[in-house]
Amino acid sequence: MRLHDAKRRWQDNVVRRVIEKAPERSAAFVTSSGIPLDAIYVPDESADYEAKLGFPGEYPFTRGIQPTMYRSRFWTMRQYAGYATAEESNARYRFLLEQGQSGLSVAFDLPTQIGYDADDPMALGEVGKVGVSISSLRDMKQLFAGIPLDKVSTSMTINAPATVLLAMYIAVGKSQGVESAKLRGTVQNDILKEYIARGTYIYPPKASMRLITDLFAYCKTDVPHWNTISISGYHIREAGSTAAQEVAFTLANGIAYVQAAIDAGLDVDDFAPQLSFFFNAHNQFLEEVAKFRAARRLWAKIMRERFGAKDPKSWQLRFHTQTGGSTLTAQQPDNNIVRVALQAFAAVIGGTQSLHTNSKDEALALPTQEAVQIALRTQQIIAYETGVADTIDPLAGSYLIEYLTDEIEARAQAYIDRIDEMGGAQSAIELGYVQGEIQDAAYAYQRAVEHGEQTIVGVNKFTVGKEPTPDLLRVDPSIEQSQRQRLAELRASRDNDKVNELRGRLDTAARGSENLMPLLVECVENDVTLGEVCHTLRVVFGEYRPEVSI
Repeated sequence: MRLHDAKRRWQDNVVRRVIEKAPERSAAFVTSSGIPLDAIYVPDESADYEAKLGFPGEYPFTRGIQPTMYRSRFWTMRQYAGYATAEESNARYRFLLEQGQSGLSVAFDLPTQIGYDADDPMALGEVGKVGVSISSLRDMKQLFAGIPLDKVSTSMTINAPATVLLAMYIAVGKSQGVESAKLRGTVQNDILKEYIARGTYIYPPKASMRLITDLFAYCKTDVPHWNTISISGYHIREAGSTAAQEVAFTLANGIAYVQAAIDAGLDVDDFAPQLSFFFNAHNQFLEEVAKFRAARRLWAKIMRERFGAKDPKSWQLRFHTQTGGSTLTAQQPDNNIVRVALQAFAAVIGGTQSLHTNSKDEALALPTQEAVQIALRTQQIIAYETGVADTIDPLAGSYLIEYLTDEIEARAQAYIDRIDEMGGAQSAIELGYVQGEIQDAAYAYQRAVEHGEQTIVGVNKFTVGKEPTPDLLRVDPSIEQSQRQRLAELRASRDNDKVNELRGRLDTAARGSENLMPLLVECVENDVTLGEVCHTLRVVFGEYRPEVSI
């Protein structure tokens, strides 16, 4: 208590006199999560630091999941990329690998994300616009042409049709002579956050959870080095949540997936080591560092104490980070380079396992090759020039960092407790609770921006007059017709009797309880298209239609 008494004396006798002459910039300083910030922090003399922090590679993993972290090897440097056709995206991937990228990260276009082929009327005007168009195994083979799948780790941002895209990836590996057991990577496969924040769902929750657990079980034996889900807080944060809400709602979804897998008959230690997470790196540097540490510690407790996992690998929260897309501004886009650098720096200090850095022009269009190179160089400068990767958890012991870590953990746990009372994440989503909390946070932030209480450099302060128009990447609209032509040629040349037989078998299997993954691999290998698989499952499972309150 002596330190806290000394702090009060300093505030009363020294600070107060100064503030009377020069008032502080704000009546109250708070983080994005509403956590109040004192001017300085002193040690918490009652804290059990060994129990809260431990050592890297040991429970509760606050300081990192590997004993040596980046002293052994750097995080995986990914650049989320994909646009237009498989050929054009393949060229971008090759460029990035030549520039030193260490892992691929695939962006799919909107029709692919919601299970439509490029020639479907629902795809009109959207083919290749926000990602690469993939309708068949032939597209997937072209996407990875000349890229040996046993040499790279691939992350695929795909959710509702994740089983189909993973089946295609497995089939591409087989065509290259690569056994599925040697494939490494991640499929996002996180449908609950789609109902919350993104909207690229297809099937109702129960059917979606069945597909997710089928993928868990299949990869346990057939693709053991594959991360079967990337439980995503990124899109929750992009929708407007606070840092504490991002941790809470992401881990609540994680709890739901673990419970669904257990209910499907899987042992927790058989699938939990393959779970991974995906977080946002936002602007408030110190809060973001604390957020990552709090998430690791809280997940370790959940897995060990709530689910009784015995394998220490089941307790580890392994995560990918992407810098905050919603923080990028169309005004003065060069400012985004600085934002991205600071966000990436927070992710590295926070102990991420892989990282994507956004490009400066993404508030305006898909990134140009020059902008992507700058984004990748940002990671490389952090890794090779700053020295921050030479020490594990370098901000540990900072009185403020430990305070923020504790506060975010406590606030996230309170949210999880509330969600448990509602019957879990799925029930909380169906009740609109999670969406409502995010909407309230997003509204409060936007209101602060519009009232000038939150400064956005170049937007509501430090603005300039007419800005030059930067060079932007434009997707050629003619690619939609070329994709349609490719599909027409595929349908004319394949064995359509075999296709119809496989779709019939898929219909029957979906009405039962067998694992669908082996059949999906067989389907795509016989040129059943993504849209045909998803339409067959739509007939069986139906489509999700959210209730709208008026």
